[in-house]
Amino acid sequence: MIVTDAWFPQTNGVVQTLARTGMWLDHFGHEVKFVTPERFRSFACPTYPEIRLAWRPYSQLADIADAFEPEAIHVATEGSLGLAARRYCIRRRYSFTTSYHTQFPHYLHARMRMPKPVSYQALRWFHGAAERCMVSTESISNELASHGFRNIARWRRGVDTQLFHPRDKAFLDLPRPIATYVGRLAVEKNVEAFLSMKWQGSKLVIGDGPERERLERAYPEASFVGYRFGEDLAAHLAASDVMVFPSLTDTFGLVNLEAMACGVPVAAFPAAGPRDVIRDGVTGILDNDLALAASKALLLNPDDCRSYALKWGWDVCSRDFERNLMPTRAYNARGAATGPAQLSRVSH
Repeated sequence: MIVTDAWFPQTNGVVQTLARTGMWLDHFGHEVKFVTPERFRSFACPTYPEIRLAWRPYSQLADIADAFEPEAIHVATEGSLGLAARRYCIRRRYSFTTSYHTQFPHYLHARMRMPKPVSYQALRWFHGAAERCMVSTESISNELASHGFRNIARWRRGVDTQLFHPRDKAFLDLPRPIATYVGRLAVEKNVEAFLSMKWQGSKLVIGDGPERERLERAYPEASFVGYRFGEDLAAHLAASDVMVFPSLTDTFGLVNLEAMACGVPVAAFPAAGPRDVIRDGVTGILDNDLALAASKALLLNPDDCRSYALKWGWDVCSRDFERNLMPTRAYNARGAATGPAQLSRVSH
């Protein structure tokens, strides 16, 4: 059973990662149940209305879990459903796993000036009750360890290389070179660092969010096309010359791999997340000067980007997740963890 506050129709890496992982777990022979806000009365998350938070979900979640009798429980997010699932597992003395997808200390500091130590303390409390807290990269693992996390496990991310592949550059009729940003338009994404950089060519913005109206007024020379999905997104991305990833707070950034799979190099700051995904000087350029990074990235070999992305299949990443799961009934009579055990599978 996977419990998540982030789910469709949201458009973000968390939702995509969980959906892909669930699909592969089913392919591996597991029966997977997602517990998401759509099953509950919900309200809009303050400052992030696309996220619906379940209202007082504990009793209903407990009924769902008791009926399903999960052999493993994964709590993917720290929202109201995540809190309810954590409480449920502790009350039942069930072991469970969590995952760290979002740099909340950085986000809350950027949005509300929340002191980062306060946020890290809350996150240690939340994830510390789990047998394992899964993270996507070594940099994030090291960062959390420096803040007192002691139960960290690695869970890599993947890319659909059949959807994202090199395509006709003529799809985009804009002055070249075309630098593209893909993602949510919100303050924590640092999009303005991309839009304000000096660039001889075109800037394309794929995505939407609360900052879009302001950014469109401030940077009328950029092309804002809203969210794109599936083949349309892949075509826009593949027709770009460089993908610019300005975020300083993302734990991974799936779009980096999607760009590389299209043969498009990435320019980014040398921040946690990009440091572990981008091969500096091969599939992208990491530099504190974003414009310089983008210019240098134009000189890289698209074939190297594609070859690198082919190593990041969702099947491999989902095996990471499967290996990290802990059986719910992993405690002996004295309350000590007995360690991992094989989970049963269903036949298809």
